[in-house]
Amino acid sequence: MKHSVSHSLGKEMARKVARAALESYAERFAEFKPTTRWKSDDQAAISFTVKGMSLEGGVAVKDSSIDLDLDVPFLLKPFQGKAVAVIDKEIQVWIEKAKRGEIQ
Repeated sequence: MKHSVSHSLGKEMARKVARAALESYAERFAEFKPTTRWKSDDQAAISFTVKGMSLEGGVAVKDSSIDLDLDVPFLLKPFQGKAVAVIDKEIQVWIEKAKRGEIQ
């Protein structure tokens, strides 16, 4: 499952936004055991657990978008939309903070 969140922040600020959003998600939704492993400045492997099953995927920071790609097991397909909506909302919150100058 692929999802893209558009931004107009520039790549460096988008990196900061992605990191802040994923850290915030990990704190707020600790019950889902989220993990993030940055493979490069622009690529992260992510995972979290829902209903005892693990969802894995990646985040890619690009010039005008932050892209998510999650491998969703068949049994968790009904939760796919909710997972994307939560992550998308978290990224949007941090994009708005960056636009207001709250992220340096």
